Amino acid sequence: MLPDIAPMHRRSSYPLRHVFRTAAGALLVLLGAAFLCPPPADATVLADRIVAVVNAEVITLSELKAETEPAETRLRSQYRGADLDRRIRQIELETLTRMIETKLQLQMAKTRGVEVTEDEVKSTFKEMQRQGEKLDESNPEIRRGIREQLLLLKIVDREVRSTLLVSEVELQRYYMQHQSRFLLPDEYRISQILFIPRSNEDRAQVRARAQAAYAELKNGAEFGDMVMRYSDGPEATKGGALGFVRQGELLPPIERALASLEVGQISEPVETPMGLHILRLDEKIPPGFRPFAEVRNEIHGLVYRQKNEDGFQTWLKELKNKAYIEVKF
Repeated sequence: MLPDIAPMHRRSSYPLRHVFRTAAGALLVLLGAAFLCPPPADATVLADRIVAVVNAEVITLSELKAETEPAETRLRSQYRGADLDRRIRQIELETLTRMIETKLQLQMAKTRGVEVTEDEVKSTFKEMQRQGEKLDESNPEIRRGIREQLLLLKIVDREVRSTLLVSEVELQRYYMQHQSRFLLPDEYRISQILFIPRSNEDRAQVRARAQAAYAELKNGAEFGDMVMRYSDGPEATKGGALGFVRQGELLPPIERALASLEVGQISEPVETPMGLHILRLDEKIPPGFRPFAEVRNEIHGLVYRQKNEDGFQTWLKELKNKAYIEVKF
């Protein structure tokens, strides 16, 4: 169960639940069509009223319905009766929570003197168009939406992300606590003799060629010589060497064959869609872990994103605790 909004003052007969939003890159996603679309044509016929007070500002029912309309339309096509009513109610509460959170952030941006220039709006608009968004630059609602989202990004950058630091100790701790994430599977160095069906040759004939070569190998023939004589693979000029491959990168029949080999041993002919393979296991490296130095930057990104999300949620909670929020919905 998600926790109630916890403002300093609230007079509401219905509890409103948190639906936390990620502030980092996800905020810009809100610039999508659903958020930027103008209110539906029938919004003006709603009996409008205030559904929430956020400090000195209000959220109206028509504003809420404009936000929930796309989701409600989808729900009405899938559900009926009490189930539909319950789902719509949940969407309304979640959306109202998000709208309250957005207002609080925009109010803080105003208090801090954070501004968005017209050039920034134009630049963002062009970037969205370049990415395929079909937007009308003259539509004031779209421009307002872009400006608001840029304000949200700026205020979160200032209040949350600018304060984040990731220490070397935190990176080392994450590495030690999440070792399985950096586990390397078995690694094999292998060579092969590959038999590919030739013109006018059926599978049985290919198998016969492979079995004959395998019999010679078992009788002491040199693998390199047999590669030169029989292999149809492009690696034949290199003695059949395929180099290093990791467990999970090969076709299942080949992986099963390699699993039963010791270093220096050869497999019986293994059939795959490519043809038939006689494999030699040249070297086997047991499972291990990627070294810390190799994954340090990856870990830094993971830890930073988690700290960013935690910091945003803490900051948002503080905004709510200091705000006057009255829900009338």
